[in-house]
Amino acid sequence: MNELVEVTIERILPGGVGLAHADGKTLFISLAAKGDRVVVRIDREQGNVCFGSITEILESSPDRIEPPCPYFGRCGGCDFQQLNYAAQLNAKADIIRDCFHRLASIDLPDLKVVPSPTPWRYRSRATWQLDQEQQAIGYYERASRNVCDVAECAVLVPELQNTLEQVRSTSPSLLPAELKHLDVVTGDAGVSLAPSFATFQTTELTLTIGGETYTYSAEAFFQVNQNVLSELLEFSLGGVNGEAALDLYCGVGLFTLPLARCFQRVVGVEGNSVATRFARRNLQLANLENASVITAPLSQWIRTGQEQVKPVDFVLLDPPRAGAENVVIKGILDLTPREICYVSCDPATLARDLKKLVAGGYRVADVCGFDMFPQTHHVETVVKLVTV
Repeated sequence: MNELVEVTIERILPGGVGLAHADGKTLFISLAAKGDRVVVRIDREQGNVCFGSITEILESSPDRIEPPCPYFGRCGGCDFQQLNYAAQLNAKADIIRDCFHRLASIDLPDLKVVPSPTPWRYRSRATWQLDQEQQAIGYYERASRNVCDVAECAVLVPELQNTLEQVRSTSPSLLPAELKHLDVVTGDAGVSLAPSFATFQTTELTLTIGGETYTYSAEAFFQVNQNVLSELLEFSLGGVNGEAALDLYCGVGLFTLPLARCFQRVVGVEGNSVATRFARRNLQLANLENASVITAPLSQWIRTGQEQVKPVDFVLLDPPRAGAENVVIKGILDLTPREICYVSCDPATLARDLKKLVAGGYRVADVCGFDMFPQTHHVETVVKLVTV
């Protein structure tokens, strides 16, 4: 192993790796840019597929820039810093197209990825890993569970960067011995951390988006890039209305509240009890009495509870990265809604699920990408489906 080969990067694939070919083999190259001519070290080989890393750049791609972060390449957090921002957006559009074509036989010639207003200092939620033996606080190193000690993170909003510095300056004697990671999030005013320790508390925060006010904390999921949310909500829910809507994986109610202003009756379903407590409070504070939130695993509720909500005009689902379970997709098809909106942070699992929905009698009416995660290969994708 550790063989060196010279290749040209052909394009960026799902997962963020560069594609190249040499000696009849397919190479996946990390931290590459389309058009790079590079010397690659083969780190791992599986049949005709090799995984490699760049040891020398012979000719830089026009897309390549100097990564500004001193931890680039070691920290596993940002794998697109070597690309200028226009190239990042183009690569993400290509990733979505690739997944849709390869996994769902859906072609997207006019796909748009909405840019983040702030490609840096945008991240309002993070998980920091702690290695107390090494006195390291930061993120996992690339392809490792070792903690990369990070003094300054270029994608954190200033409030979280300040909090990171405060945590780093806290005496080790004040850190709980069992503390392995910290979840942190910011809102309109203040920062919430979980778990609480020393002077750091899991405080409740508020945030106003599109005229709706949400409460939440570090114990409940909230989107990473708050600057993109208004456009995402507008695309996802623009023009929808009717008698009944269902919001699956509803979290703290990001979509539930605006849905309750468009439909006579709305039901949200979420497995995390902390999130549903906030969702109910958010509905109450907004005086929205036509919506309710159920705490239950989606795969369990869809088997037993969907009869209680029929008929349904509109279903929105925003599952975790693993996508929706088969039973959830089947349950949605059984409900036969007029429209479906699928919000996803993983184009591959999204395409997998879309194939089932299309086979079940729906067609893709519109698709849009949103750059929720600048400097990384991750991208948020929203798909609108209607009955055939």
